[in-house]
Amino acid sequence: MSMQGGEEMEFGKQIKKLRQEAQLSQEELAERIYVSRQTISNWENDKSYPDVNSLVLLSETFQISLDKLIKGDIEVMKDVIQKEEIEKMNRYGGIYTMMLIASAVSAVPLFMLLGVWAPIPWGIIWGIAMYFAFMLEK
Repeated sequence: MSMQGGEEMEFGKQIKKLRQEAQLSQEELAERIYVSRQTISNWENDKSYPDVNSLVLLSETFQISLDKLIKGDIEVMKDVIQKEEIEKMNRYGGIYTMMLIASAVSAVPLFMLLGVWAPIPWGIIWGIAMYFAFMLEK
C-alpha cells in the first residue's frame, strides 16, 4: 500500500502501525471499534478485511480520513487489475495473431483439399480471429 513517505505497505501493516503509534494494544483497539481482539489480529495479518462500519471507526480512532486509510489498498488493487488486463490483452493478441496467420495460410490448402466445403473450416478460423480482434478493441 502506498503511503505518503513512498513506502509500500499492506493494509494490515498500516492498521498495526497506526495502532502502535496510538499506543493501543489489540485488545484496546478492539474495544474501541466493537470487535474482538482476534478480529484485529486477522486484519493486521491480512487474513480478513474490515467492513465499512469498522473502517469508519478505525478512521475516527486514528483521526485520519477514510481516503488515507484505504487509498493505498485501492492503488494496489488498481495495479493488480491493470496487470491482469495487460496479461489478458497479450493472450488475446497472441490468439488473434495465430488465428489470422492460420486463416491466411490455410485458405489455399483448404480449397484444394475440400473444394466447395473449404469456406466452412476457413470461416470458422477467420471468425475466431475476428472474435479476438473484437475483444482486443474493447
